[in-house]
Amino acid sequence: MKTAVQKFGKFLSAMVMPNIGAFIAWGLITALFIEAGWLPNEQLASIQGPMLTYMLPILIAYQGGRMVGGDRGAVMAAIATVGVICGTDAKMLIGGMLMGPFAGLIIKQFDKAVEGKIPAGFEMLVNNFSVGIIGMILAIFGYYVIGPVMAGVLAFLSGGVGFLIDHKLLPLVGIFIEPAKVLFLNNAINHGIFTPIGTEQALETGKSIMYMIEANPGPGLGVLLAYWLFSKDKTTKSSAPGAIIIHFLGGIHEIYFPYVLMNPVVLIAPICASVVAILFYSMMGAGLVGPSSPGSIIAFMAVAPKGEQITVLLGVLIAAVVSFLVASPIIKMSGAKNLEEATSQMQNMKAEAKGTAAPSAPINTGAIPAVVKKIVFSCDAGMGSSAMGATKFRNRIKSLNLGITVINTSVDNVPADADIVVCQEVLQERAKASGPQAHIITIGNFLADPNLDALYKTLEERANGGGAAPVASAPEPAPVAEAATPAKSDVIIKEGIKTGLSSVTKEEAIQAAGELLHKLGYVNESYIPAMQERERTVSTYMGLGVAIPHGTAEAKGEVKKTGIVMLQYPDGVSFGEEKAYLVFGIAGIGDEHLDLLAKIGGIIEEEAQLEKLKTVTSPEEVLAMFQ
Repeated sequence: MKTAVQKFGKFLSAMVMPNIGAFIAWGLITALFIEAGWLPNEQLASIQGPMLTYMLPILIAYQGGRMVGGDRGAVMAAIATVGVICGTDAKMLIGGMLMGPFAGLIIKQFDKAVEGKIPAGFEMLVNNFSVGIIGMILAIFGYYVIGPVMAGVLAFLSGGVGFLIDHKLLPLVGIFIEPAKVLFLNNAINHGIFTPIGTEQALETGKSIMYMIEANPGPGLGVLLAYWLFSKDKTTKSSAPGAIIIHFLGGIHEIYFPYVLMNPVVLIAPICASVVAILFYSMMGAGLVGPSSPGSIIAFMAVAPKGEQITVLLGVLIAAVVSFLVASPIIKMSGAKNLEEATSQMQNMKAEAKGTAAPSAPINTGAIPAVVKKIVFSCDAGMGSSAMGATKFRNRIKSLNLGITVINTSVDNVPADADIVVCQEVLQERAKASGPQAHIITIGNFLADPNLDALYKTLEERANGGGAAPVASAPEPAPVAEAATPAKSDVIIKEGIKTGLSSVTKEEAIQAAGELLHKLGYVNESYIPAMQERERTVSTYMGLGVAIPHGTAEAKGEVKKTGIVMLQYPDGVSFGEEKAYLVFGIAGIGDEHLDLLAKIGGIIEEEAQLEKLKTVTSPEEVLAMFQ
């Protein structure tokens, strides 16, 4: 039940999260140009109405349709949602959340039904008219059914919130918010429920307290401060300052979840803080003009109404003080789990929330298929880990001359002709769903794993005449270049290489890599939280002392140009039970970065070269190794 709720919540938030920039743009226009804004302007204020009525619901629906039905589903969702919008006077953010996935599912089922049945030469005609006709039907259905029904649902939810506010019960919501965060329902609650209700309230009053309930960074700040000052564990104590920066300034609240999981009783602290902060904001009649995402103090203050900055800031400080005062004696008096264990527990919970948790028994049971033509290495985004793993394994089996193609992809895009899929354990369910025909091999890391050794041994025996021989075929062009292929000269530059760095926490190392990618113009700043998100879901530790943090698949749009940076930590950075001495931050457009990854893979295969890379002090020498 918990997993089902988490998956549903994740799906809801996934429709809204990519469009948060649009919500912020609407919020800033509202804050600046409405009659009570900072710079009242009747003409510019007229923009915010159409943005709220049309743009935001259509963007949400478009994303939902795309998640279910691809690009055709996205277009279908946009068409159908216009009908939903026009069918009611209410603002249909929730309507877009329903119609988007529904429209995507309808066109997906249609495409499945006609697959292989369209006469040659009529594909474009059928594809275009199917979207047009079915989209029209859904728009009419949305006008007469979905719009009015969802308007009733929104009225019911808004009435419930109004009841809580009128009877001064809203602070009790804080009792549920903090536990929900630790269960990874924070984005679902914030963007799936609070944002639509808050938007409706903000339309009437210019602000809403609903935007403040989950996004307040104060409760988490108090917990981290308490651990920094009073934790008896040196690792935990030393990691807390970096976590404070990432949480409070970066807005990534999930950074403090492991600290709560180390000692669940600590959860009382953010609960109390949330209740007190909501009570304070309720008494002061406070609110924000738009959603604060991520939950950074910077974003929180940016959408504060004119003249209420002090009130908004006081609520954050009150929450931090209450959380700190409650958490401090608990941390002083009680023992706690190791931080790494709690982080590992959090990763498993995060994987469950995404529907990617590994079952108790691995899937890679039974014999390797008798015929192996294609081996696919898969990771979450298909950007880095799988690319390097594929390169290394391709080079490893090259001398066997088996005619096997080795490629890499995202775990959600396993090709239909894949015979074997190699992926990390937490991704195996997604791999099985994406490539049900394939044999799944789960691994701990992509560079040095016993299951990879076992696969190689089986293939080696077949090459030597033992066991079932795979059918040889000409290798298909691989998306990852051979190690000898020269890398693009601007993918890694001297300014992107840092040597001799002092040891830090894993999160700080990833943050540093992301900030360097941003500084050098490879990515937008919003790519950095996606790197932390990727690590919390599936580790980017590759083995052999190498980690290659990169963003999630959803964050590929934040990459401005292909680039790789390298951070060298001679004393290592803990990635779970392993240490990474080389941290390569990756941002790739298409396959442009794969040549360099192949080169890196070739270097680290040679022990002497790998050791040199871990200890060399000159960025120029490092750069020369990659040329």
